[in-house]
Amino acid sequence: MNDFFNDTLIWFCIGFAFFLLEFLLPGFILFFFGVGAWIVAIMTLMADVSVNTQILVFIGSSVITVLLLRNWLKAKFGTTVNDTELEDEFVGKVGQAETNIGPNQQGKVEFKGTMWDAISDEPILAGENVLITGTKSIKLIVKPIPNN
Repeated sequence: MNDFFNDTLIWFCIGFAFFLLEFLLPGFILFFFGVGAWIVAIMTLMADVSVNTQILVFIGSSVITVLLLRNWLKAKFGTTVNDTELEDEFVGKVGQAETNIGPNQQGKVEFKGTMWDAISDEPILAGENVLITGTKSIKLIVKPIPNN
């Protein structure tokens, strides 16, 4: 049983878990911790090293790969989204207020099946349809749609 749970297999599984978590928590950071874990897995496959060394190599390789490769890979694979693309996807579309929103009160808006933080200069009641007029980082700027 001890042969089955060796260091190489453990580090391989940790790396695989980081790769899976990257899909759930996008940000293109956890991917590099998966790479670091797999680097340690390869290292433990070739040599018998202490746990302290394994952890240091994991942290070091993860941080170095994030610093050296993250921006380059994001640009290469087009995972960067600019503000114009966000504006095009949201502005002019209709969502529904899930909570009250006011000039000094941030609320929630449902848009395309997803909840978004939202702000407005006008009071909006929960359940009202809203028009998305802009974005501010990941917050939607909305206004109420007048009833005809």
